Amino acid sequence: MKALALVLAIFLVAIQAQLWTGRGSIPYVAHLREEVAAAQADNEQARARNAQLQAELRDLREGLEMVEEKARFELGMIKADEVFVPAAPTAAPLAASTVRR
Repeated sequence: MKALALVLAIFLVAIQAQLWTGRGSIPYVAHLREEVAAAQADNEQARARNAQLQAELRDLREGLEMVEEKARFELGMIKADEVFVPAAPTAAPLAASTVRR
């Protein structure tokens, strides 16, 4: 009878150890919740970026204003009757202006 009680006590300790340190333990679950929260934050940033890109794509498909703006600021293109005036070195690239003659 003592041997059976000893075996049951060992099993009880093993089960408790598994509960506190194993896959279903409180620290493991807390770690998984942190990973899920980080993944959800990354997903929100990706959704915001996707929405911005979709709006830009819609602008490119629907109108030429966005195409003209990109050509001017990213490629430095100007119209035939314009003179390009570069911005000061400390100013942002979008601060460059054009002057019509």
